Amino acid sequence: MKMIQLILGQRPILFIMFLINFFGTIYGYYWYRYQLAETPAHFYLFVPDSPTASLFFVIVLLGFLLRRNLPLIEALAIVTLFKYGIWAVIMNILVLISNGSLPWEGYMLIASHLGMAVQGLLYSPYYRFKAWHLIVAAVWTLHNDVIDYVFGMMPKYSDLMEYITQIGYFTFWLSIISLLIAYALVLKKGSYKLNLPQSS
Repeated sequence: MKMIQLILGQRPILFIMFLINFFGTIYGYYWYRYQLAETPAHFYLFVPDSPTASLFFVIVLLGFLLRRNLPLIEALAIVTLFKYGIWAVIMNILVLISNGSLPWEGYMLIASHLGMAVQGLLYSPYYRFKAWHLIVAAVWTLHNDVIDYVFGMMPKYSDLMEYITQIGYFTFWLSIISLLIAYALVLKKGSYKLNLPQSS
């Protein structure tokens, strides 16, 4: 694992990851275009959950390329990448179970969101956020759950809407798990650390 993380920290790999996430983020916002068209303007910031998570990571990777840590964005990235990555994987699997089939886009979403969750964790040795950064990320994440499930701004999976209460409950605990993972990987004493690579 250490070798993989060292490789991921090399500038050519960072640049490739930056490009993948940059274009993935643009596509993610495009994917939300229909829901955003029906969303009141004051909720725009809280609707496209996954592309906003990948946008945080794009900013983190840009910081790494410039040999800079951006602690608050790193905290937001690791928490939201894992949370919304795993959330989308599970929702699409539930659609598959419910319908007995899934369009190709569903399988693409499973693969891309699983990648989101994993990459955020793999880069955790390079993060340098402190407890207060994680607290801010917790407020953002839990507030987003309120916007989604109290004000009805969650991503729309029409086949699962009858289970929205259960999904909201699951999402809350997924937020807590994501925060605990971020704490364990970055803040806990003895957590593994790597230095940003030198510019070549």
